[in-house]
Amino acid sequence: MFKKITISILLISSILFAQKPQTIAFIDMEYILQNIPDYEKAQLKLDSKASQWRKKIERSENEIEKLKSDLSNEKILLTEDLIVERQEDISIKEKELSKMRASYFGTKGAYFELRKQLVQPIQDEVFNAIQQVIAKKKYDFVFDRTSDLTMLYGNPKYDISKTIISYLTKSEKEREREEEKLKKQKNKEDLEQRIEAQKKRKAEKESKVIHR
Repeated sequence: MFKKITISILLISSILFAQKPQTIAFIDMEYILQNIPDYEKAQLKLDSKASQWRKKIERSENEIEKLKSDLSNEKILLTEDLIVERQEDISIKEKELSKMRASYFGTKGAYFELRKQLVQPIQDEVFNAIQQVIAKKKYDFVFDRTSDLTMLYGNPKYDISKTIISYLTKSEKEREREEEKLKKQKNKEDLEQRIEAQKKRKAEKESKVIHR
């Protein structure tokens, strides 16, 4: 916690003491995603599938518990060989259960693969929208209030979450027009910077000639 606050203070300090005014904004990623219909649909599909897998795992867990309970209750009536046989059956089922859990919810399991298919493209689209808005508005710093970086306070006027949602809900043609406009503006700024640099170099050369 202390480390997070320290990082926040350092970032704020660097902003306050910078040579030029800095423009800051923040987003609420959870709020943005909740307001995208496609994300909600994808999440519902993912949750539905995960629920089915959890029920399957639960059935297997209950079956194993029953086998253990039956063995415990009947142990006194069984021969040593039958006890060992049942214990081996339980061990096999426990291993199968462990594999099932990994296949569904492991790091490379079906849940994460399905999430990648359904949710990741939408998150990528959101990230691209954020980049476009940042480029258009020329923000120097944009924080996500739902990330690990602790925000002690955020003035709502610096929250650009609704702007991101607005960008995402625009039609493809509107986005293309905006991106083309942004590209032209950047090319213009680059040209102005090159002209300014050329003028500076020319002035430096003239200054050297005068001093000779």
